[in-house]
Amino acid sequence: MKKVLVGLSGGVDSAVAAYLLQQQGYDVTCAFMRNWDSAAEDDFAGNPTINDPVCPQESDYKDAQSVADALGLPLLRIDFIKEYWDDVFKEFLSEYRKGRTPNPDILCNRYIKFDSFMKFGQKQGFDTVATGHYAKNGIENGHGVILKADDRNKDQSYFLCEVHREVLDHVLFPLGGITKPEVREIAAKLNLSIAKKKDSTGICFIGERHFRQFLSNYLPMKPGPIINIVTGEKVGTHQGVLYYTIGQRKGLDIGGIGPFYVIGKNVTTNELYVTDEDHQDWLYSDACIVTGVNVLADRTLPMDCTAKFRYRQSDNDVHIEWLDDSTLKVTYPETIRSVTPGQEAVFYDHDVMIMGGKIDAVYRNQEDLMAKIQQKAAGYHHG
Repeated sequence: MKKVLVGLSGGVDSAVAAYLLQQQGYDVTCAFMRNWDSAAEDDFAGNPTINDPVCPQESDYKDAQSVADALGLPLLRIDFIKEYWDDVFKEFLSEYRKGRTPNPDILCNRYIKFDSFMKFGQKQGFDTVATGHYAKNGIENGHGVILKADDRNKDQSYFLCEVHREVLDHVLFPLGGITKPEVREIAAKLNLSIAKKKDSTGICFIGERHFRQFLSNYLPMKPGPIINIVTGEKVGTHQGVLYYTIGQRKGLDIGGIGPFYVIGKNVTTNELYVTDEDHQDWLYSDACIVTGVNVLADRTLPMDCTAKFRYRQSDNDVHIEWLDDSTLKVTYPETIRSVTPGQEAVFYDHDVMIMGGKIDAVYRNQEDLMAKIQQKAAGYHHG
């Protein structure tokens, strides 16, 4: 009987994943990962006065224990606090300082769930780990690949794009073939205490917090001007350019006029650039450079495929070609809105996720769009 270590988070998805594997005849052991807590936050940040609610992980652990007890499965508890801080959170903050918008869930999957957790499992004698992600296992040329989940409304393959390729032969995604409503239904039939527990929408392992307030503990707020790139006028004051992302409309606190959309920022001058409703073409690009590409399935490039430039985005038709062994040039002549440096571009050949990497630069008509925006803003200063 194959031994499987299931990451049990205290939520409904991982609970049903454990149950399904149990029903399929696997020898299942569950493990709860503790990767963040308020004490660690104070120690690492050097800030004893953080105004933060009690970390919900103890509550989640109790829920995980309740599920494990109900299913008659053992539950281990593992701490990866230092690994999370060193490999995920430091990188998260570093990208924000550069004015980029990173995705901590992608980093968490790469370094914690499918690296530290995988290594822990191997030391304990498990060849396979499983999670409650909505993704499917596939096989190409005798090796594992990741496919989109059948439930396209919940497909989470995007968040797995940085997972090391070699682990794909040792992971299981039991929820890939069922829908979220079916998961809830299974949990209800089993009378699990978490059957109606709401889905988490916070940062991976850190939980649901007021995001800007949380970030300000590490990246102090530095107000500055919001500039309409069309007119050069100051239309408001931002709370810190690091807290805004390309395409953002809400939360700009520009009263009485608008709407405005964030199109760029300059960390050096502390300026946030926006455009009005009639000039949204500033948000559209037709090419980008993607760096640090993680290949997950063998393909011969150049090729046409589809891409997602952010989670829940519709598939976009793109053409990709190698610039070097880890850098892609991506073109999409019909243009795409709000492709954002620092976020992840993930590429698919039909349902197979073939590679993913970080968006480094965005172009329109062969011009670097961010550089063009900053240059135009500089012209207002000197004009």
